[in-house]
Amino acid sequence: MSDIEMIAVEVAYALPDKQKIIALLVEPGTTAYQAAQRSGIVKEFPDLDLESAKMGIFGQALGTKGLKPAREHALQEGDRVEIYRPLSADPKEVRRRRAEKAKARQRDET
Repeated sequence: MSDIEMIAVEVAYALPDKQKIIALLVEPGTTAYQAAQRSGIVKEFPDLDLESAKMGIFGQALGTKGLKPAREHALQEGDRVEIYRPLSADPKEVRRRRAEKAKARQRDET
């Protein structure tokens, strides 16, 4: 039996039609990436590529805003590692199209 006290964390991933949250116990110092690997979540989502996937903790993207990248970010008790899907559309492009449609509607109304 080890003297190391484990911490409880979760790993979450979702597709439009399926989601999974896996609870696991890890050693202190385990990174977000390591927890994602150990969770076995890729068995549930075979197309998930952990090597390139973006990750976050409770909605805060790792590797941004002063947070370390997933391979370096050590988890704390109760953290939930969120694995993000790639965007299907560029948000800037979607906003641009929406603005163009709104302008066209305004022109049509006048």
